[in-house]
Amino acid sequence: MIAPLLAVSDLRVGAKPDIRAVDGVSFSMAPGEILALVGESGSGKTATARAVIGLLPPGLAVTGGRIAFAGAPLTPATLRPLRGPGIGMVFQEPMTSLNPALPIGVQMAEGLALHTRLRGAEIAAACRAMLDRVGIADPTACLRAFPHEFSGGMRQRIMLASVMLLRPRLLIADEPTTALDTLTQAEVLDLMVGLTREQGSAVLLITHNLGLVARYADRALVMRRGRVIEEGAARALLAAPREPYTRALVDALPRRGPPAIPRPPSEPLLRAEALAVDFAGRRRFFARGRAVQAVRGVDLAVHAGESVALVGGSGSGKTTLGRAMLRLVPASGGRVLFRGQDITAVRGAALLPFRLACQIVFQDPYSSLDPRMRIAEIVDEPLRLVPGLGAAERARRTDAMLDAVGLAEFGRRHPHELSGGQRQRVAIARALVREPAFVMADEPVSALDMTIQKQILTLLRDLQRARGFACLFISHDLAAVGEIADRVVVMQEGRIVEEGSRDAVFDAPRHAYTRALLDAAPRLEALVA
Repeated sequence: MIAPLLAVSDLRVGAKPDIRAVDGVSFSMAPGEILALVGESGSGKTATARAVIGLLPPGLAVTGGRIAFAGAPLTPATLRPLRGPGIGMVFQEPMTSLNPALPIGVQMAEGLALHTRLRGAEIAAACRAMLDRVGIADPTACLRAFPHEFSGGMRQRIMLASVMLLRPRLLIADEPTTALDTLTQAEVLDLMVGLTREQGSAVLLITHNLGLVARYADRALVMRRGRVIEEGAARALLAAPREPYTRALVDALPRRGPPAIPRPPSEPLLRAEALAVDFAGRRRFFARGRAVQAVRGVDLAVHAGESVALVGGSGSGKTTLGRAMLRLVPASGGRVLFRGQDITAVRGAALLPFRLACQIVFQDPYSSLDPRMRIAEIVDEPLRLVPGLGAAERARRTDAMLDAVGLAEFGRRHPHELSGGQRQRVAIARALVREPAFVMADEPVSALDMTIQKQILTLLRDLQRARGFACLFISHDLAAVGEIADRVVVMQEGRIVEEGSRDAVFDAPRHAYTRALLDAAPRLEALVA
């Protein structure tokens, strides 16, 4: 029998007085195995993984149990030489794990200088070779560049290259693809699995995406409230879960909604005509680089009560197009019409009615909610711009809106006292309390686990049916798009390459890029059939 590479026995992680983030978790991993830890936010999966590598956040500590790596107990003294060549970690957001003040080459060289005998030109050559292996077009230029000069997908490739340079025996990947589009997600995970197979590394994959688990993992452990409640071969477990909680996770996966009811011809609520957005090139010394064409002459119309999904890879221009339609970024060409009126050049007070009629739900609610304000104050704030609306009526409408999003008892709390899903509900309540005509939802569920994502999508759909607002739903999650959209618009490199009803685009895509997006999206029902 092969000795386990990693053995975790009765692991307990907690904080005083009685917080138990991990409560008696045991599992083992064989060399070369891919093991997935799945569960909702707060289930303890990330705390378990961080306990293995000794990177628990302040306030949490291992309070019991045993962790052994290659047969030897892991302690603070033995962990330091193991981090890198023994155990590597890829984090969820590479921008926070890459130092923004240092060039990529300096950051990649650090581990090699510390753990190998390579020096100078040898380190640079090794870094270039690994960057080339992960698909960076110009490795030499990359070594001189800084993290902010790359997209999210490229930063994750660089982070993976930095970790795999030291050929770790165990790679811990904590939600490594959450904020990536389906194409980049597939590329990064295929790359990660390919590199680990080449080097014989095992992978501990922490994710809430069950499609990825079915596609890439050998085994899966399902965690809830700090405990492992079910484990087994990944596809078999997801195809026939024994525990009600696991079945609830599988059932929470987005499902395609009913076909949209054909709408009679009408004037669009919001329309972009030949809209273009250019960004000035990055200044270097006394010269400015070539301008970037983010949106290139796009036509897009959204009708009252309609839900239009705008999809595409990272950098395709979908968020920039949405913001330009709301006059949040300046257009370089074309025009925007709202209820038939050209508002492209409208300024100042004349633009206020448009501003009040359109609202946004952002991807990260925590950064868009004032941490000093209570929830009721946040939701009430847009009502202060309604002429003649007294305090009593504002309070009534605020309470009614909080009740509509399921937060009636949370009005006196602050944002930090709510979960991610609850904060997103607050953001939705704030956007809808003035009963806007148009709402732009920019990646509103990408960072949420499956059950919370399901709740938010259901809430958005139900509120739209009840209140009749138009919705521009910007997302890279095609499963979520399938549940909520009437019509789908696909963008690539600043242009619309395909547009049509949801069913037409999903069932018979005409453009090769659309087909690639759909093929890259892991569909659980197909993988476990």
